[in-house]
Order: sequence, then structure tokens, then C-alpha cells
Amino acid sequence: MNCRAVALAMTKLEELSERIERLALRHEELRRTNLLLEQQLAAVSSERDSLRSRLAAARSRIDALLERLPANGTTGSGAA
Repeated sequence: MNCRAVALAMTKLEELSERIERLALRHEELRRTNLLLEQQLAAVSSERDSLRSRLAAARSRIDALLERLPANGTTGSGAA
């Protein structure tokens, strides 16, 4: 190999090395982002489950209140 070919090969290797370093940094960045997104998903899922539970309890209370209302047509005042 002549000097020019060696220099060209070294340049290519340096470029490849830089690309690999950038890819490694990007991979780590994406891994951290993914971890944060997984944590956010867990928190939002937990909040959703809590809200569903609260909604079911509220529906149950409303159903109980509706059953305590007088039936249609009966006002309790005797006026017709």
C-alpha cells in the first residue's frame, strides 16, 4: 500500500469511528428516553385505573340515589 492509500484508509476508519461513537450516544439517549416513557406510561396507566375506579364508585352512588327517587307519576303531594 502506498502512503496515499494508507492515509485514505485511516481517514475512512476515523470517519467510521466517529459515526460509531455518534450512534452509541444516540442509542444511549434513546434508551434513556424509552425508560422515561415507560415510567410515564406506568404513571398514566395507574392514574387511568384510579379514575376508572372512582367513576365506578360514582356510578354506584348515582344508581343508589336514583333508586331512592319516587317512581314516575308519584309526587307524594296528592295533587293530580
